[in-house]
Formats: sequence, structure tokens, C-alpha cells
Amino acid sequence: MKPSTIVIKLGSSSLVNPDTREPRLSIMSKMVETVAILKRQGHKVVIVSSGGVAMGLNAMRLAEKPKEIAEIQAIAAIGQGRLISKWDMLFQEYEQEIAQILLTRNDILNWKQYKNAKNTILELLKMGVTPIVNENDTLSISEIEFGDNDTLSGVTAALIEADYLFLLTDVDCLYTNDPRIDPEAKPVITVDMDSKINPLKDVNTSSGSGSSVGTGGMKTKLIAADLATKAGVVTLVMRSEQPQEIVRIIDYMEKENFRNLSSDEEVALLNDRGLPLHTKFLAIDNDLRLENRQFWLLHGLVSKGSIIIDKDIYENIIEENNNNTNNLEEENENSEDEAFSIDYQGGLPASGIIDIQDTFHELDCVNLKIGRRLSNGELDPEFPLQTVGRARCNYTSTELNKIKGINRGESVTDFLGYSGSDSDEINESEHTHVMGHSGSEHLVNKLADGLHECCIASRENLAFTPV
Repeated sequence: MKPSTIVIKLGSSSLVNPDTREPRLSIMSKMVETVAILKRQGHKVVIVSSGGVAMGLNAMRLAEKPKEIAEIQAIAAIGQGRLISKWDMLFQEYEQEIAQILLTRNDILNWKQYKNAKNTILELLKMGVTPIVNENDTLSISEIEFGDNDTLSGVTAALIEADYLFLLTDVDCLYTNDPRIDPEAKPVITVDMDSKINPLKDVNTSSGSGSSVGTGGMKTKLIAADLATKAGVVTLVMRSEQPQEIVRIIDYMEKENFRNLSSDEEVALLNDRGLPLHTKFLAIDNDLRLENRQFWLLHGLVSKGSIIIDKDIYENIIEENNNNTNNLEEENENSEDEAFSIDYQGGLPASGIIDIQDTFHELDCVNLKIGRRLSNGELDPEFPLQTVGRARCNYTSTELNKIKGINRGESVTDFLGYSGSDSDEINESEHTHVMGHSGSEHLVNKLADGLHECCIASRENLAFTPV
């Protein structure tokens, strides 16, 4: 079995009894034993552990979670110490060292801090230490919080470019409906995230709202799976009472040919192998997955507004891009990166802007959306907007409203009376990621058309992912 980097997430309901608020030491002990086995096999393991608030409630003998934010954060401060103490006590039985990492989204809003977080975790793994990650509930605020540790685990797995993300929960797998209320619900064993057909079209994703001590549910796990698989991380959902089965499931993933099996056929195979039910979300192909900076732009930042670009320009050039994808892949065959990367040569011009939404400042993160331009140049209010990416702008929303739609040869300075930025390009050269299609170097070149004096995004600012 090849060595892998594995992220394992345990929710509050897995670590703390929702009724008694007492820690579930049996599950924690099994988890620690599992980590020890995985590390002996050469794997590197990160734990994303909820439970700080739940253990704080137990420590303070509170029957219900307080409603006031300050009270919840105080409870989290009390409980987090107890939580990490429990983990440390159990890992010491195996002479294993742990490290506590508390994150908020604010910690990764800056690209350098994002890289520092990655480097710290990787260095701990190199030292043989098991990092235990949790959201810093004592400091996080609603505007910038991850919201649940499912999302945090997806971000963490993408951050360190993990091979596997295990989401341990109180159900054994994803079902077509909530099995607790629908006896006809069927297990979904394998979800191909590369499929052009919606892999979850027959699944009721609204079921499951989280426990009384947690914030997640099945829906948040699907969000985490979507985040992680786009970064190339295979994601699995399984029951938390059997963490030791992670070892055998990884072996199964490496050795068995399950990709062409139906759910019923794979259930039979799992029964034959004596393995528990679980759901695995297969990662997208190497040449389409998000690299670290692309992931950060899309999922590490908080958007403050939107730039709407012309639909017709976008679609015409996407069609051209598709014809050039093979050539672009050949050019990148010798890249040192596993993930297919495009080095963009141009940018997105101000002539492509139809409208600006909301108020934002220089270097704020904004969404990039496509809309339809009417004959008078205004945005068609009947056309449904589609988000295709994100960017960090060198210009404010006020400035963009003045320069939107300017044409070839026209300078930003002529419209603003000043350059408005250290760069004439509206999006800083490493600060844009656009979702939509691969093979997009030609899109950027075509849109830029040499108009660097009125570009809204340039070079590394634009990168496209598959839809």
C-alpha cells in the first residue's frame, strides 16, 4: 500500500454524547489506535476534531448551548482545553505527539498566511506529529467563520493536498433519502465527481441537519466533498463508531476494481469483503483539479461584491478554448506539477464588464459572473446570472463603475484622472480564479487583446476549472 496523506474529521456528536455531554472515549480511543496503525504503515494523518463547545457545556454542566455569541465563545474556550487534553492523553498511550491548530477563515484570507498554514501542517507531519485541527470558535465571527468542521476539513484536505478525506458521522453512508424516516432509502456507495451527469440527481441532499451538539449534517458533508474532490482529494463518508475500518477501506480503495459497479453490486462486494457501508466521492481528473492558489481564491476568501462580464464574449471564446485544449495539454506535459496548470498570458479587459454589484474596496475579493448585455449596453435583468470565478481587484467598485466597457486604446487614466492602482490591470496578477472550462489561456489572451491599460484581470489572475 502506497503512503498517503489522510485527513479524518470527527464531529461533535461522534466525540460527545448529545444527551449526557460526556466524551465518547471509546470512539476517541479507537481513532487514536487507527492513527497509530496508519502511521506505522507509512501514512500521514491529520485529525479535524469538533467538540470544543460540547465539552465546554459538559464542564460547566449546562443542559443547552447558550444563544449569546460571547457565551458560546467562552464555553468554547473552556471546552477546547479539555478536548485537546483528552486527545493528548490518549495519544501518549502510543507515545505519539500531537499539535493543536486552531483556524478561522481570517487566518487564511492572506495568501502568505494560507501558505504558512500549509507549511506548518506539512512540517508537523514530516516530524511524525499528528496535527489536530479545529475552528477557533473563541475568536471566529459569523461573517468569516467556516460555519462547520465539515467545510473546515475540506479546506484542510485541499490545503495540504491530501489523498483522502474521511468524514466520520452518525450514519454509515449517503442514502437516496434519510434512512431514519424512509425505509425505502438506498445506499449510495460511489459518487463519480467527474461525471457530466449530476451524480447526486437521485439523492435527497436536504436530509440531515446535524445533532444538538454539532452544526453539520449530510448537506455540509456534500459541500466538503465538493470542495475536496475539486482539489483532487478522494472523500469518504462513514460511521464514526468504526474508525478502525479506515485502514481496510483504504486497502480496498487501492486494490479493488469498483468503478464500474452499481451501488447494489458494490454493496454485495463490501459484504463479501466484510467491510462496512460507506460512500466515496471520487476526485476529478488530475488535469482538471484546482491547484492551491486557485482553491484559495475560490474557497479561502470572503467575497465582498461582484463584477458582471458579458455572456456572449465569454461563450464565444470558451468554444474556441475547447478546440485548443489538446494543444495546451501537450504544452504542459512536462510540467512538474501533477495538476494540469495553465500559465495565462493576458487578462480580462474592462470592455467585458457590464455591471458592478455591491460596494468593495481595493484588493477585496469579488465574484465574477456572466450576464447578458442589452443593445443599449445595460445588463439584461431577465438573464439569470452565473458565477464563474473570483478575483481580488486592484480597483474599488466606484472606480470600476467609471471604467466599465472602455474600449481598445482607451486608458484607465483618461476616465479616472489617475491610474487608480499600482497596476493598470483591474485584478492583481496573482489574484483571480475563474471557474468554467479548461483550456482557457486562449480566453484570457482573446479578452485581453493587448489592452493592458484597461484589463480587469491579467495573467495568473484567471484560471478555469471544469463545470
